[in-house]
Amino acid sequence: MVDVTAELINNIKVSNLAKKATVTFPYSKMREALLTVLEKEGFIKSFAKKGKKVIKTIDVELAYEEDGKPRIQGVQLISKYSRRLYYKSKDVHSVRSGYGALILTTPKGILTDRQARKEKVGGEALFKIW
Repeated sequence: MVDVTAELINNIKVSNLAKKATVTFPYSKMREALLTVLEKEGFIKSFAKKGKKVIKTIDVELAYEEDGKPRIQGVQLISKYSRRLYYKSKDVHSVRSGYGALILTTPKGILTDRQARKEKVGGEALFKIW
């Protein structure tokens, strides 16, 4: 069994460190939702769905700083299949003094720590990214 979240963030991080321009993943709604949040936060440049019906893929264009450094410096997986970690709305905290993001899956969808505090909702913590 493959953890979609772990595969996605680790492949993006490794590809970013290897200075690749794009990465391709099989399509799923979970991946699309995660990539939407990462795009809004500026960790990836853009993504696009390709293909029809059965064979769909997602092409992710990676983001870099002006000096060529990768935008993603690190990732920490929090929830796994063996251990799920949930936060109440009051326990959601910032990552790296606001320079990173905590990604949560909530009843209102996949949100960052800032959005979850604003909406006053908690949920399962997926990963931290900075």
